[in-house]
Amino acid sequence: MNIQTLLVANRGEIALRVFRTCEAHGIRTAAVYTEADAGAPHVREADVAVLVPSYLDAAAVIAAAKEVGADAVHPGYGFLSENAGFARAVADAGITWVGPTPEVIERMGRKDAAREIAVEAGVPVVPSHPLVEVGGAPAPSLETKDFPVLVKAAAGGGGKGMRIVRSAAELDNAIAAAKRESASAFGDDTMLLEKYVERGRHIEVQVLGDTHGNVIHLLTRECSVQRRHQKVVEEAPAPNLADDVRERIHEAAVELARAVGYTNAGTVEFLLDADTGEFYFLEMNTRLQVEHPVTEEVTGVDLVEAQLHVAVGDRLRYQQDDIVPAGHAIEARVYAEDAYAGFLPQAGTATAVHWSFRARVDHALEPGQVVSTSYDPMLGKVVVFAPDRERARRTLVRALDDTAILGLTTNTGFLRGLVAGEAFGNGEIDTAWLDRNEVPRPDPAPARELAAHAWQRAHATRSGPFASDGFRIGGPPAPVRVDFEDGSVVLGPPPAASSEHPVTIVTAHGVELSHHGQRYVFLRPDAAADHGVDSGDGTVVAPMPGTVLDVRVTEGDTVAAGDVLGVVEAMKMELALKAPYDGVVSAVTAATGDQVALGAPLFTVEAS
Repeated sequence: MNIQTLLVANRGEIALRVFRTCEAHGIRTAAVYTEADAGAPHVREADVAVLVPSYLDAAAVIAAAKEVGADAVHPGYGFLSENAGFARAVADAGITWVGPTPEVIERMGRKDAAREIAVEAGVPVVPSHPLVEVGGAPAPSLETKDFPVLVKAAAGGGGKGMRIVRSAAELDNAIAAAKRESASAFGDDTMLLEKYVERGRHIEVQVLGDTHGNVIHLLTRECSVQRRHQKVVEEAPAPNLADDVRERIHEAAVELARAVGYTNAGTVEFLLDADTGEFYFLEMNTRLQVEHPVTEEVTGVDLVEAQLHVAVGDRLRYQQDDIVPAGHAIEARVYAEDAYAGFLPQAGTATAVHWSFRARVDHALEPGQVVSTSYDPMLGKVVVFAPDRERARRTLVRALDDTAILGLTTNTGFLRGLVAGEAFGNGEIDTAWLDRNEVPRPDPAPARELAAHAWQRAHATRSGPFASDGFRIGGPPAPVRVDFEDGSVVLGPPPAASSEHPVTIVTAHGVELSHHGQRYVFLRPDAAADHGVDSGDGTVVAPMPGTVLDVRVTEGDTVAAGDVLGVVEAMKMELALKAPYDGVVSAVTAATGDQVALGAPLFTVEAS
């Protein structure tokens, strides 16, 4: 492979994923990073790294590639990965672009243009309705029987600029809202108006093409488990597909790729009507997909390696007959979000991170890392492989049991409940299933019992007349009770060691733990009282991982015992940090908005 240095124009887990293949082939790796990512894992893992103002700054990324002597650039996914101008600029700089040609990116990047190409190639497309502009306003002509319809951005993706419309009365407002969102996200408010399939399955096909005219497919993926048009769980191959339908989907994907002269790795996405069995072309992603690991697991093909070979002009190393499924793979995306509160994004400092040994985990998260809302909320991908789907599903349940992230809320417990459920087990989930159904919130009682025992172990008096063992003269032992704000636990025998080995953090104010992947915070009844934690030398430290909401003093201020120095929000509670005694503030190391770790020094007071 004639690549000496590869720059990855991306961050996080995908950068690390590309680095792994490079290291296996002796290719020097280069990273770009922003100031916020200066200490990120992908920066440390690269052989060389260059600071850039933004991952979207194409000129800065190309300058970085030149600076480190990179002879190839891999864009990963997101950011500039499907930006034809960036791909062209990389090539113009004499650097190899690891992806399809800029011309193909342009043609397939727009849904309207890609739709026309699909029609010319004989690939079925979703029935559409004309959306003409009359006097500057959209004027579709639809009858009652035409609804529901889907309004979607021609230049969009990721669910942006998309609205489901069920009646004529909703149409104008839906189009206007979608156009505003699309213009903001993509700088283009061109809309498509298509039939909406109520029970649709999202089926996609991985394709590979080389510069010698060879194109193959690498089987199907099922990506129907989505919330708000964003994928949550993916698997390969797609289950419950008739052989003839699967084969026709494979053929359609290859025909489309051939028709457009596709090179490198790409994905052709289809919508399968679960009621009729008909399938329709949706779009083509001209890059590596987030869910590529499930394809790698069932085919044995390193897709990044294949990308690099094609980029330097090599022929595909596989023929179609070489691609035979071996078992089943499922991937669950772990997001920083509260799935039981409308999938709201979450942020914070990861105080504990434990990934399962049962799975392939592509991630770039480590303890002490600040997770912000500046980038995509995906923290990692838990990928399992087994000889069949049911065994893979059971393995994924156990792998999510093992997964523990503390310091911020993730969707891990939600994922565990989802894949353990009957609907997923039977392969019944369509793209709107999560919009119609709820995954039950797990019962906190078992976790509360584990927390109570952890609290007792950490804070019990072990010996002497005041030992915390319930001993009473002349009577049976008193029950030992641990009180939390949301309930009390009378301690019995400690729970038997569980297979998921819960990760637990005990503080002076409560217990934080992960149980079956779900993060719980159990606070003591007095934890809401104003307090400061004094290390003994006048240094007031963060009592829990959290965010600094307010700083009320500066260096040199005179304070009295009990004066509020600042306020920290931790575990959805505001905690006032107070001066331990009368004195002068000699140091302030906290600033409003800071994410702080447990025990981080925030203020120092010197006694009068």
